[in-house]
Amino acid sequence: MMIAVNTEILIDVWQRLLTDPRKSWVLFERGTCVVLTTPDGDLAEQATEMLREFGPVQAGSPAGDFGVIDVKDADGWVVTGHHQDVLTYVAPQEPDGEDNFAIGLCGRAKRHQDGTELRVVHVEDKRGSAGPS
Repeated sequence: MMIAVNTEILIDVWQRLLTDPRKSWVLFERGTCVVLTTPDGDLAEQATEMLREFGPVQAGSPAGDFGVIDVKDADGWVVTGHHQDVLTYVAPQEPDGEDNFAIGLCGRAKRHQDGTELRVVHVEDKRGSAGPS
């Protein structure tokens, strides 16, 4: 059973986790974040296209794979997939267990929903916010 996580909580978590001042990112409704390493044009549109391709789960392919990261700056976990810039946050109360398999399945399911529903809830545009190199 997936429990919905409040959008404000998700934004706060990703702001704490993604501290690079040069990385723009887009958050989707279920907690999937697309990091835009080369942001261009409409960020929500760019992230939506990326998640449309790399979000949905396809059993037996790399799109079904996942990894689990135990994060230090927030309670919960980040679940990775087959694209390094598509990440999904899983809150402590969400998975049906605290083993990596249960956490990964939960995150993968959330990524799939975000990748098929494609509802953007927040855009963090960092273009121009980084100081001189």
